[in-house]
Amino acid sequence: MKGNYRIPRSGVWMFSVFTAGFVLFLILSPWAWAASDTDELALLQKTSKAFTYIAKKAIPTVVFIKVEKTIQTGQQLSPYQFNNPFDLFSDEFFERFFGHRYPQLRKPRQYKQMGWGSGFIISKQGYILTNNHVVGDADKITVQLANGREFEAKIIGTDPSSDVALIKIKGSEDLPVLPLGDSDKLEVGEWVMAIGNPFGLSHTMTVGVVSAKGRTSVGISDYEDFIQTDAAINPGNSGGPLINMKGEAVGINTAIFSKSGGYMGIGFAIPINMVKAIKKQLIAYGKVSRGYLGVYLQELSKDLIESFNLKDIKGVLVVDVTEGSPADRAGIRRGDVVVEMNGKRVEDVGHFRNMVALSEPGSKARIVVIRNGKRIEIEVTLGSQEKAVARATRTDLMERLGFTVQDLTRELAEQLGYELKEGVVISQVVPGTPAQLAGLRPGMLILEVNRKEVKNTRQFLEALEISRRTESVLLLVQYGQYTQYVVLKL
Repeated sequence: MKGNYRIPRSGVWMFSVFTAGFVLFLILSPWAWAASDTDELALLQKTSKAFTYIAKKAIPTVVFIKVEKTIQTGQQLSPYQFNNPFDLFSDEFFERFFGHRYPQLRKPRQYKQMGWGSGFIISKQGYILTNNHVVGDADKITVQLANGREFEAKIIGTDPSSDVALIKIKGSEDLPVLPLGDSDKLEVGEWVMAIGNPFGLSHTMTVGVVSAKGRTSVGISDYEDFIQTDAAINPGNSGGPLINMKGEAVGINTAIFSKSGGYMGIGFAIPINMVKAIKKQLIAYGKVSRGYLGVYLQELSKDLIESFNLKDIKGVLVVDVTEGSPADRAGIRRGDVVVEMNGKRVEDVGHFRNMVALSEPGSKARIVVIRNGKRIEIEVTLGSQEKAVARATRTDLMERLGFTVQDLTRELAEQLGYELKEGVVISQVVPGTPAQLAGLRPGMLILEVNRKEVKNTRQFLEALEISRRTESVLLLVQYGQYTQYVVLKL
């Protein structure tokens, strides 16, 4: 009958259960949400306390480094001035009235320059890691601990090519020590902390993440494998540690990418595993001797991978082998693709170059190459890079000319005032030779050889070869602020 519909008992029961559940949900949901919020806040508080805990442990191990060095301004005295007793215009009395009439003959003046940076203690014996550009040419180094104690430090060794330096203060049983981690295990996205003295603000800590790894060709140092981080790094942070969530140093903060001179979100740190190998040699010898293989390399482009039928292989292509080098003696050939060294995959040219350089001269290396589609393992006894460079600059032409050259490192560029230049620096001039008679002297920068720009010793020697036929050498040389062409007759 219409209007007399009856709901089944089962339907009533289900409706009652649903209604009760919904009411219970409305009653309990605020407490559920509150509990969820509480859990999230607790997690954030735990993370915050973790940073605080690491800071308390790490900050005492970080030191404030103050350096003092003598800076010389003005140009060197010319040969004319040394031999001329009538050079009155460079006399201080005449300068008061006439000024620097001949600035090129002005006497050098000296003044003290102060600077600062950071470092961190790695042993009870007082060893401290920092950057070479912080302490490399300092006359006096003062180290200040977090508790205010000060020590005078001495340089144990420096490595300008990697920008690593090791200094030492008087050891003490109560010196706090920062443990060294494993930078190879560091992953992109991990939390890291930078501690240092930005702008002289002692023991400042910043937090960020690892933005990238294996940054090469940045142009900061000769050997690069940087960790990139967005933890704020500013001038004065140089030499301080980059620390992981275990409270271990995983890098040395070295440089920033900046158009303003301040922090712009990109900082670079030297991986601690690279530093460990360098530190070992600095303690033993005071300098770093690098391995030498004797190959010229090229990155594998997509076209090259297809041409050599390599498919998805990673590695570097050997484009030339130096005659008589360790690579030549071991049987490495042009066209080989290097894919492994000592069981580790080769990622790119910079990576492989670092692997060779961090191996000690005389050590054996197992190098795997792909040749004509076949995998070949070759054992190589590495040579000394230092000796190889010395041999390269002592050719018969160089002996006849009477001078030697070396690459323009960043340290040399800063010392000689060639920061924005590229070329090779004259390191030695033999008396009575064409070089000496033409006025060449140590410290001069050679920009061109026979009208070809040169950026390193290899390019210098290649450009010099034409002189065997012409019996003369045309050099473009810079000294201080002045540039001139010099012709040497063989």
